[in-house]
Amino acid sequence: MAKAKTQQQKWDFSELNALFINCTLKKSPEVSNTEGLMNVSKKIMDKNGVRTEVIRAVDHDIAVGVYPDMTEHGSKTDEWPKLYKKVMAADILVLCGPIWLGDNSSVMKHIIERLYGNSSLLNKNGQYAYYGKVGGCIITGNEDGVKHCAMNILYSLQHLGYVVPPQADSGWIGEAGPGPSYLDKDSGGPDNDFTNRNTTFMSWNLMHLAKMLKEAGGIPAYGNQRSEWDAGCKFDFENPEYR
Repeated sequence: MAKAKTQQQKWDFSELNALFINCTLKKSPEVSNTEGLMNVSKKIMDKNGVRTEVIRAVDHDIAVGVYPDMTEHGSKTDEWPKLYKKVMAADILVLCGPIWLGDNSSVMKHIIERLYGNSSLLNKNGQYAYYGKVGGCIITGNEDGVKHCAMNILYSLQHLGYVVPPQADSGWIGEAGPGPSYLDKDSGGPDNDFTNRNTTFMSWNLMHLAKMLKEAGGIPAYGNQRSEWDAGCKFDFENPEYR
């Protein structure tokens, strides 16, 4: 334990920002079991100087659609442009949500769709906007599907441009079928060593990779610049010769 503390002291994560988006179906102030597990990761980051923020998506009027601002496409209101500024200010994005019918919640799908709607935007290097940021996910429920949900989220994040570190997911499920949820009395969730280990490893891997990317100035801007490709630079790509 003493050795672990000594090693920890050399890590300075004070320049990092992390955003947790809770995709529960429950509006505040209703208890969210997803938030219970999410807070395990949040507290680890807080202890290590990361500036953290939590958004409960259903508390906001986020329009349905695939454009950056849906008020420009018929929606009366849309809080996503304001929330997107928080997404872009975060070095770490953790999408958190429950399992419903073995899959991610509709709110989770909604957030991923809106992230996708901004993915064509470019950063100052001409890369896609999310390059240089890291992503992870947290899943809770009392039915099977943690790994299925995590696969969907982590694939989506990397496809949009996020970097996904090793073991970037954690989750908890009770017995299959009706049963206690994570925060319920005697559920065993908060004391589950497997879940606590995975959540801890995920949190540290997210912090480590985010720090590495920040110190390196992000992903090297060569071979992946949409702006340069559109301008005619093909980065050693050659059309195949047909004979």
